[in-house]
Amino acid sequence: MDVPLFVWLLTIAGILALLVFDFFSHVRTPHVPHIKESAFWSAFYVGLAILFGVGILVFGGGQAGGEYFAGWLTEKALSVDNLFVFLIIMTSFAVPKEFQQKVLLVGVAIALVARGIFIALGVTIIENFSWVFYLFGALLFWLAWSQARSGNEHGADEGDSRLIRILKRVIPTSDHYDGDKLTTRVDGKRLFTPMLLVMVAIGLTDVLFALDSIPAIFGLTQDAFIVFTANAFSLLGLRQLYFLIAGLLERLIYLGQGLAVILAFIGVKLVFHAMHVNELPFINGGEHIEWAPEIPIWFSLGFIMLTIAVATVASLVVSKRRQERGLTPTGSQRTVEADAK
Repeated sequence: MDVPLFVWLLTIAGILALLVFDFFSHVRTPHVPHIKESAFWSAFYVGLAILFGVGILVFGGGQAGGEYFAGWLTEKALSVDNLFVFLIIMTSFAVPKEFQQKVLLVGVAIALVARGIFIALGVTIIENFSWVFYLFGALLFWLAWSQARSGNEHGADEGDSRLIRILKRVIPTSDHYDGDKLTTRVDGKRLFTPMLLVMVAIGLTDVLFALDSIPAIFGLTQDAFIVFTANAFSLLGLRQLYFLIAGLLERLIYLGQGLAVILAFIGVKLVFHAMHVNELPFINGGEHIEWAPEIPIWFSLGFIMLTIAVATVASLVVSKRRQERGLTPTGSQRTVEADAK
């Protein structure tokens, strides 16, 4: 799409305004959001994302609209998977629930900045080096394989990484939280609170997540405006979604496998596209490979929707059966402690 500069500026301003609104209306006063509040605002941001997509469909055409919705669905599914790691980080640092909203909002802001930078770099590289599609395709195949092997099992070390342990030694940090403050005084000394380390952990995790989400959406569209907005709208509302489905996360046992299938599919799509724009001299003499099929966006959108639906339904059905048999969603024997939780 040929997007005028003023549309870019209005879109970025609108996204920033939503973040500011989120902070002053919900996060500034620490509290644990109840289900009704989380459900309402999750639905609000999903509706906003769909409404924006309809706008792209109307003003940009069917191809652009399809690319946006395919990208947004993919990024949203990846974001839900990321919530597993956020949950581990919050648990690892024993963050009080009433302060978790602030941590998540800061994480969303960091993710938007990081992904904006990655998108700008990605667009520049793609415009100058068409062979990068082969590289992105290979990366997605590797990510799909890793995701399929690990599923939804995320190691606890992710919440207390080596860098965080180094930061604890380098940065003078208190042992206890002081509300949602980043600094506190202990025996007359100014120290950072664990809240800072949690925000650093969430921020670093968001940067790492961009390494799989950005190549994935570039496999669906190379339009910078669509890539950016699909990412932005997938992140907006992530804070509310965290509190809404926190108890449901452990039941989505096949989400990881579903994402692996989506990443592998987009990897295939990227390789086919790389063949069409091929300029590497050692592949087909540097000529474009015309026989490679171009997968239409309507097929990509349908495939992504179907995969997410199958993974979700299968997860809930199997989790329910295991629960009826007295097992945890992962299939292990349920303990008294687990039942108490």
